[in-house]
Amino acid sequence: MKGGAAWAGAGAGSGASSYGLGYGVKRRWRGLVIGVLGLVILSMLVPLAFLLGLHNGFRPAGYLSEQQTSASTGFGEYDHYHVRKTWNESEGDQSIHVRELIRKLGPTLPKDVLRDFTNEAKNKTIGRGSTNDSQPKEGFPVPPHSILQSPPSANNAKVGAAVEVPLYTKDVHEVGKLSRAYYPSIAKLPRQDRLSRELKQNIQELERVLSESSTDADLPPQIAKKLQRMDAAIAKAKSFPVECSNVDKKLRQIYDMTEDEANFHMKQSAFLYQLAVQTMPKSLHCLSMRLTVEYFRSSNDMDLSLAEKYIDPTLLHYVIFSNNVLASSVVINSTVMHAKESRNQVFHVLTDGQNYYAMKLWFLRHTYKEATVQVLNIEHLKLDNNSKATPLYLSLPEEFRISFHNVDSPPMAPIRMEYLSIFSHSHYLLPEIFRNLKKVVVLDDDVIVQQDLSALWSLNMAGKVNGAVQFCSLRLGQLKKYLGENSYEKKSCAWMSGLNVIDLARWRELDLTETYQKFVHELTMHEGSIEAVALHASLLSFQDLIYALDGAWALSGLGHDYGIDIQAISKAAVLHYNGNMKPWLELGIPKYRGYWRKYLNREDQFLSQCNINS
Repeated sequence: MKGGAAWAGAGAGSGASSYGLGYGVKRRWRGLVIGVLGLVILSMLVPLAFLLGLHNGFRPAGYLSEQQTSASTGFGEYDHYHVRKTWNESEGDQSIHVRELIRKLGPTLPKDVLRDFTNEAKNKTIGRGSTNDSQPKEGFPVPPHSILQSPPSANNAKVGAAVEVPLYTKDVHEVGKLSRAYYPSIAKLPRQDRLSRELKQNIQELERVLSESSTDADLPPQIAKKLQRMDAAIAKAKSFPVECSNVDKKLRQIYDMTEDEANFHMKQSAFLYQLAVQTMPKSLHCLSMRLTVEYFRSSNDMDLSLAEKYIDPTLLHYVIFSNNVLASSVVINSTVMHAKESRNQVFHVLTDGQNYYAMKLWFLRHTYKEATVQVLNIEHLKLDNNSKATPLYLSLPEEFRISFHNVDSPPMAPIRMEYLSIFSHSHYLLPEIFRNLKKVVVLDDDVIVQQDLSALWSLNMAGKVNGAVQFCSLRLGQLKKYLGENSYEKKSCAWMSGLNVIDLARWRELDLTETYQKFVHELTMHEGSIEAVALHASLLSFQDLIYALDGAWALSGLGHDYGIDIQAISKAAVLHYNGNMKPWLELGIPKYRGYWRKYLNREDQFLSQCNINS
């Protein structure tokens, strides 16, 4: 029994001890689990609380502010941005917003500004306050302001705000200008070396700051102090009298530099302008090349034999010297369109070897009512009086820009400028080229015809050779430096090419070609310019042989004169675009180009391929 009791007691004791051990282990695990759960909950709550704290720290939508301490800015404690905003919320919400704003901005904004915000909230507007608030507060520097509209965004879609920001960059520019203006005068004062060095140093610092900064945010923090030092230096400079001699010397230097620069740009502009005038446009070069290539691709069966018409003296013959396909086409088209009868019209286009095939194909492809067009290569003509040693070449009518005073104008009157166009060397070959013809009308390629010209063949020229429109505002005596002291009538009017009626029979009788060549030979020994020789020789060769056409036949100046009367243009039979601004160039005078453009055949495929939109 005792043994059993002892065994039972031992079993009970061991059971109690094992129960106590298990209970202790369970308590330790429960504490560990609770601790882990606490850490997990804490790890979730702390970031959430942090995020909520940041969210509450955000400013309300529509507010823009920049809080900087006075130590970081150097400007003192004052608000950088004043906010003006119209609310769409209720009055209760506004007061809550205002109190929240005051609480958050309290450490930065001065108390008087806070009172302004509170008072403005009652009037449903937050702004700069009353007019008294706009005055500078004592101890607070006031920078210049500019109103910038707040960009639209998702946060301020319902409210619009206007933010005023200081524009210190503008102040820096203005102060720099003043410093540079006063520095030259101060630098010349003998006893103001210190002030001169200070101005120079400040100018260099401001230039460095401006080179590194494009906005106010880029400016260094100490810019306010630099501006104050600059203002003080400028105030000192203003107190010294400025000697007029220094100012005069500086202004003379500026004037000389400006004059030299203006002369340079004027010469450059004149050179580029002349280059643009004399250079063939890319579109015209394209047209000539395409026509030339197409000519050799196609058969020449289209060229009908019209030799009888070419030499028939009973027909109306027109002669055009040109290397421009479009220009010569417009001349012929405008003449035919206004002719009473086109069947008896024959056009002779004289060109050079480079443009011959392009011209040939163009006039084979296009017809002008019943008129006949002949294209001649002047370089392949066989003339009796021309030696083989001197090959023929095409020379277009010469144009001279002449400045002069009117005959009846006072000496102080403004100088008048005109373009005088005359015959070239090629014109003096007409009697030999067209041996069977008695009379021809010569048209320049920069003209258009607005009326029927058949009446020109019935003119009685009374023994004169050249029927031309005279230019009596310019007398031969005014061209003394070009013509020299030769025997000529100084009161005779100058004449122009463009529209000329030539009596070839009378020309041959007087042998004007020989006379012209003699003048050229004599003048070449004294004058180097071929153009000057041509002007001199042409005016002298036709002296007393000009038949004056009525001024209504031709109107010149459309290539350089902007002030031509529209009624005069509509009444003229021929419009002459003499001058640099030809109608087929982009430099052409716009209001005159329309008269030329309407005679251009724009439906041709080559024009569209070469992008010709004259």
